[in-house]
Amino acid sequence: MAYPTAPNGGLTTETNAQYYTGTQVIQAVNVDAATAQTVFKATFNTDLTFGSNDPTNALYNNNNFRLYTSATGGNGTFTEFVGTYAMNNNTITFGNGVAAGTFVVIQLLSKGGGNFGNKDAYGTVVEENYNSYSYIKVMDLVNNFLVAYVGSGKLIPSVQKTDIIFHTKRALQEFSYDTLRSIHSQELTIPPSLSLPLPQDYVNYVNVSWIDDVGVKHIIYPTTLTSNPYTKPIQDAQGIPTQDSDGVNITGTSITEERWAEQNPATVNAIRDEITGRLIADGLWSVYGFGLGGYGQRYGMQPEVAQVNGWFTINERDGSMSFSSDLKDKIIILEYISDGLSYDQDMTVPKLAEEAVYAYVLYGVLSHRAGTPEYIVQRLKKEKSATLRNAKIRLSNIKSNEFVQIMRGKSKWLKF
Repeated sequence: MAYPTAPNGGLTTETNAQYYTGTQVIQAVNVDAATAQTVFKATFNTDLTFGSNDPTNALYNNNNFRLYTSATGGNGTFTEFVGTYAMNNNTITFGNGVAAGTFVVIQLLSKGGGNFGNKDAYGTVVEENYNSYSYIKVMDLVNNFLVAYVGSGKLIPSVQKTDIIFHTKRALQEFSYDTLRSIHSQELTIPPSLSLPLPQDYVNYVNVSWIDDVGVKHIIYPTTLTSNPYTKPIQDAQGIPTQDSDGVNITGTSITEERWAEQNPATVNAIRDEITGRLIADGLWSVYGFGLGGYGQRYGMQPEVAQVNGWFTINERDGSMSFSSDLKDKIIILEYISDGLSYDQDMTVPKLAEEAVYAYVLYGVLSHRAGTPEYIVQRLKKEKSATLRNAKIRLSNIKSNEFVQIMRGKSKWLKF
């Protein structure tokens, strides 16, 4: 079976060229015998953004697309269009009519710069649209729910659309924590201050790792050896916090944080051989004179601190992450979860969890409606739990061949 390369009434609404290269080519035609075409409609899944049509204007960089024209459409004949045009609701309107037969290209920004003009339409708009088919937008979920569950003869005779939007967003928020795992990541460099602000849409961390010279991740663990005090009131000689003229406690800098920032991790964690870099002794034991290389030197050490990748703490007072001094200037990857509602492009749900969202919304609406029979509420509650469980199994993405490969590594015969 040959698959179509252009939309033909199914759920796919982009051509192959639009999806893979962010390119839409339109050949101008006359509106009538005396009127040239001026209006060109973009049909990407991605909405166009417009700042200015003047490349010398700083707002031009807000455009997520470029325009090119060619009289013949041949390779190497396209030039960037820098004339007057406007854009509204994904419709581009030229200030002057475009001659019939002229090829007009709408090019979304891409990492490769596109294939037209000077090939300098750089950005990530095209790549951000990849894999979009596996997700469904929140407003599509809302509209689908209204069609399937609301109306005469259905479970919900009538309901405000705002109620459906509320429960759909609540579902997205709840699912993002442990079902959808809305994991974001940032590549950051730890500064001399050993502190990094938490991301704007941060809810909780998943993993923190530092990256070595070959790009391999090394997990950084949270530590229980220290903490970040929320306040540090200045005390008098009797230990009583002092206040300013407004009666508010005077606070100072944390001595705990200062000492932790200045410590040598080798004296707290472990000592590494300067040549091989291998862990050779528990730091606390070495400090107290048990030496290096002796048998039994690891006896009694604490396994939770027996690692060489450094530590971090969450500083709730400053909304930041604090790191141990051995991680200074290292590149780290911070993986964290959000609630899926921080940005518009985040408000999508994997299609594998679509049915679970409908069940959540259905239960949310009817369980809060006065007069709903309890047996219906209980039935919907069970359906919500069942569909959520199915969604978790689907999204776990466990493949049988991968499972077999892992199990093969569980039993090994070590020969000497």
